[in-house]
Amino acid sequence: MTIAILVMLGIGATCGIILSVASKVFYVYEDPRIGQVEYFLAGANCGGCGYAGCSAAAVAIVEGKAGPGICVAADSEAAVNIAGVMGVDPGTAEPLKSLNPCSGGDRADDKFIYNGAMTCAAMTALYGGKRVCSIGCLGMGDCIRSCMFDAIYMGPEGFPVIDEFKCVGCGACATACPKDLLSVKTMSQRLLVFNQEDHALAPCQQTCPAEIDIPKYIRLIKEGDYEGAVNTIRERNPLLLSCGRVCPHPCENYCRRGIEDEAVSINQLKRFVADYEMNSGRRFPISCAPDTGKRVAVIGGGPAGVSCAYFLRRLGHHPTIYEAMSKLGGITRYGIPEYRLPDKVLDWEIEGILNLGVDVHYNTVLGQDFTIQSLRDEGYDAIFMGIGAWKDYTLGIKGEELKGVSQGINFLSSVADSPDKKVPIGKRAAVVGGGNSAIDCVRTLLRLGCEEVYIVYRRTRKEMPANEVEIVAAEHEGIKFQFLAAPTRVLDDGQGNVKGLEYLQMELGEPDASGRRRPVPIEGSETILDVDMVISAISQQPDIRFMEGEPDKENIAITRWNTFDNDPETLQCTVPYLFTGGDVATGPSLVVDAIGGGRRAARSIHQYMTGEEIKGSPRSLRKRHIPESLFDTVAGVVPSPRTPMPELPVAERIDSMIEVDQVITESDARHESKRCLNCCRICYDPDRQDQNAA
Repeated sequence: MTIAILVMLGIGATCGIILSVASKVFYVYEDPRIGQVEYFLAGANCGGCGYAGCSAAAVAIVEGKAGPGICVAADSEAAVNIAGVMGVDPGTAEPLKSLNPCSGGDRADDKFIYNGAMTCAAMTALYGGKRVCSIGCLGMGDCIRSCMFDAIYMGPEGFPVIDEFKCVGCGACATACPKDLLSVKTMSQRLLVFNQEDHALAPCQQTCPAEIDIPKYIRLIKEGDYEGAVNTIRERNPLLLSCGRVCPHPCENYCRRGIEDEAVSINQLKRFVADYEMNSGRRFPISCAPDTGKRVAVIGGGPAGVSCAYFLRRLGHHPTIYEAMSKLGGITRYGIPEYRLPDKVLDWEIEGILNLGVDVHYNTVLGQDFTIQSLRDEGYDAIFMGIGAWKDYTLGIKGEELKGVSQGINFLSSVADSPDKKVPIGKRAAVVGGGNSAIDCVRTLLRLGCEEVYIVYRRTRKEMPANEVEIVAAEHEGIKFQFLAAPTRVLDDGQGNVKGLEYLQMELGEPDASGRRRPVPIEGSETILDVDMVISAISQQPDIRFMEGEPDKENIAITRWNTFDNDPETLQCTVPYLFTGGDVATGPSLVVDAIGGGRRAARSIHQYMTGEEIKGSPRSLRKRHIPESLFDTVAGVVPSPRTPMPELPVAERIDSMIEVDQVITESDARHESKRCLNCCRICYDPDRQDQNAA
């Protein structure tokens, strides 16, 4: 017995020695962070993340193969905690959500009928699928069967609907979709999506410079979800109150309903929901990504700069706006009269953007108070240039130096900056030009008490580039139009004051590069217009005198139009840290173009600061149109009257800066939203007689 015990003790001691040596020789180190990370995971071991359980997922996170937000069953707080363990940017912890942009379903026509293929994958193998639409959903439900969280169901109209509350962003549905239609994105990624040739887009959305999902927000208005409509617009355009008042709505030119009937009043619907929020007594919440610590200097607080700052802030960055004037708004404040866009409306809209955490330096002039280089020295990670086009073109005729001659933007900005909105004017004035600025000048002059006001334009009314509604309003208010007239000199009264404007009568010749017929002077047709004030409003360009003091000016390319040379897809300038947008990038353009440029630049700046490749999409549309989406005829349209724009009568508006165009009523908004055909790339809803009569 004693011998047996000694033998067992000997064997045990020998094994202990062997194991001790083996533990030293074959020691495997486990990163302690794996256990910490796994602690914050949900412990569901569901496999939705793509790894075999939470332990494998924790290892993948520590090894850098997965991000802190990979767990589909945990919440965003868990992802932030994991990011803290890993010491990485918590911005990667934004929740993912699946998106289905296709609303075709049963509306989509079939190329053929084949009952043997019961899955989307099998159907795709047959000539790309049965649907006529080249990119549309096939409706067989592969995505629904792939979802382990019951977050997708087949809607009543025959296309999958995603329940955002149940969706965990695992991506199984996107993997299962053979047409790559579904996508899984964070809020930040959704903000940075731009129109592409292979997207499900209605013609109106393809045309919109801001790329707003127009059919979606109109559908939400029809359903009474006004907050959802505002949020839809705000994913692409933060200045919806302003655009609802001043946008010339090029989208309506491509409204399918307009082919057979009057176009839907898209812009009035935008203004309706924008004003609804402003008058509701509360601001709808705007989400922002977690802070990244990245700082961006935004030069210019106009629509491009404010838009860029807005999207950068929502992406988690810290923008600071440098503004030369005492208030933000740029051309929307100092170039658009208050009877079109009231200051209090613009103030409310901009306040909401600043409340997100955007800093501003007012009365700070580029080239005097700071330079591009000084901003670099302060440690900004990137710079956005959005100074606009504030330098008026002169007429280039004799007498422009006389007292009583001014330029359009200078005149409008002096009125806007005046406490009582009044400046000295003459009794009879001529405004030279045919664009929106010229119309704004003449209508402002009337409101300031000018007795007789002329538009002097070298072409005819048909060629005027101003918005048609603005031209009509000016006609109603008594503006006189002198067409086919090219100014040749301003007459002097002998004391340095204006006493008249001489012009040559013109006739239209062959079309020029713009497509408009070229005005040709009629010899010996000099005519004098009896005026004591002349305003030149023919166009503007950026003022870039500040570039003379920039150390890096040799590397910053400027075009012959005084705009910053840039890649039109990314808006990056010829030095990598500098980006641009708005009029200083494109030349004078629409407010909504500047807003779209601000978002486009924000995406590129985001890519630059996060170390991504700065690039756009190889299939980018950029206001081009998808040929198959443009129709010559639209079957099933029942004529329905377009909601007229409510406006103050001339007698009530002509003596003040009170807002002329009014917002439509809720009942009119519902009526107008029902006129929308809810178009997609090819699909649309034909009218029903009973619906249209409602």
